[in-house]
Amino acid sequence: MSAALIRLHFHDCFVHGCDASNLLNNSQTIKSEKDSPPNVSTRGHQVIDAAKAQLETICPAVVSCADILAVAARDASAFAGGPSWDVKLGRRDSTAAFPDEVMGNLPFFNSDLQILIDLFKRKGLSPRDMVALSGAHTLGLAPCFSFRERIHSNNASALRRRCPAVGGDSNLVAMDMTPDKFDNNYFTNIVQRKGLLKTDQVLFSGGVTDSIVMEYSQSPSRFSADFAAAMIKMGDLQPLTGSAGQVRKICSAANK
Repeated sequence: MSAALIRLHFHDCFVHGCDASNLLNNSQTIKSEKDSPPNVSTRGHQVIDAAKAQLETICPAVVSCADILAVAARDASAFAGGPSWDVKLGRRDSTAAFPDEVMGNLPFFNSDLQILIDLFKRKGLSPRDMVALSGAHTLGLAPCFSFRERIHSNNASALRRRCPAVGGDSNLVAMDMTPDKFDNNYFTNIVQRKGLLKTDQVLFSGGVTDSIVMEYSQSPSRFSADFAAAMIKMGDLQPLTGSAGQVRKICSAANK
């Protein structure tokens, strides 16, 4: 669940800013972001909903869903042995979703390096921030459909048994050898040309991010520090504050 909660925060902030718009369900007035291809595999909504329900009993209409996403991502990192950081609070929630903005603002598993660099640059994030945030893939699992093409064009026989050429799209494979632990094995894998997704391996493919990947593969502490700093920067993307937006009573629907 740690990987899922960090991913939810990322998918929120990269689409119209950190406003919890990605948590809204379809309604008569809202077309949800959840049905967009990059979001259909997101998980952890029930954790955010449970946290919101408890907070509403203690301090109603005070803590936004956007802030809960940010805090949950921080706590998920720390729970898995990764860094913690001071989370800026005071975000408010969107009253609308932005499904038409999802495809152009979230990376795909087969994006090349320049696309990734340009996408993050548009958000004010550097290549180092991008590589550090990609390191969240040290946690969790990936479905077969996201890496099948890569493993059936090389000698990854063990992976091919788990992910056949036909079928098994939802079969899951660990992103690195310690999928429940926040460490730098993700970068060790990439240096050894064992990145699972294309977007993983392109970080070490003769381009401008090679030196950053090598640095993180050799220094877990540098990776942890940069990851925390990049998460803080990401959490600053276009937050709603002051009188903008609202503090939703439930995270899946705007207040009536």
